[in-house]
Amino acid sequence: MGTSLRRMKATKRTKKTSSTRFEPFRHPHLPIRHLILVRLIMGLTGLVWLAGGMLFTPPAVDAQKASGSHAHDFLIFATVFTDQGFALPGARVRVRRADEKKPTWEATSDRRGEFAVRVPQGAEYEMTIEANGFKPETRKIDAREANRTDVTIRMDRASGGKS
Repeated sequence: MGTSLRRMKATKRTKKTSSTRFEPFRHPHLPIRHLILVRLIMGLTGLVWLAGGMLFTPPAVDAQKASGSHAHDFLIFATVFTDQGFALPGARVRVRRADEKKPTWEATSDRRGEFAVRVPQGAEYEMTIEANGFKPETRKIDAREANRTDVTIRMDRASGGKS
């Protein structure tokens, strides 16, 4: 008799825990209403976050879009090499309008000897490149026709420099 009683209890437990219904929010310790509430709050929080991101864009982004700040710019992209053909990092670049005395834009070449300067389109510019131990180089840039120029600059050693 004792064994059949144990079987009945085991059968009852099995019947309680097994279910033929689909329960997507079933959790062993939390009531289903709590899980539904959590899912609802998470969904609403995501919607509020998404709407806030779309409605409240930073003023700088709006100003940039409105003005089209880079629409009429000219890009001067250059690579500076030594007289032996190695990249020359740290070269100082100054760009000025051809009709002005003071340089308006400055840059420094990176570890690959490259730099880029963005200037307004529709004018002529003069670019001066200087590096320690090398003669300064000056190039004229015509920014009236296109919107970009690629320049390769080979710097010659200054007299008395290392060979």
